[in-house]
Amino acid sequence: MHAGPTPQDLPDFALDLSLDEARRRAEVVAALGPDWDPVAALRSEQEAHALLYSGLDAEQERTYAVLVAAGVLPERNASDASSR
Repeated sequence: MHAGPTPQDLPDFALDLSLDEARRRAEVVAALGPDWDPVAALRSEQEAHALLYSGLDAEQERTYAVLVAAGVLPERNASDASSR
């Protein structure tokens, strides 16, 4: 019984997607438009994250701590903690 070709018998196959990735990124940036401000977008995301996890009760804080310890959620920074 013949097991078929071994990996050494098969030809090398490589596919370079770097041009497609560069084109995709350029299209994303173009779609965002000239008024898109990445710093403001990041700041808004951080503010939303701080607001989402503010005002937690004791049980929610414990659950949050478990999720942070498990690597599911990021730790809050000092400015996030001050909004609790």
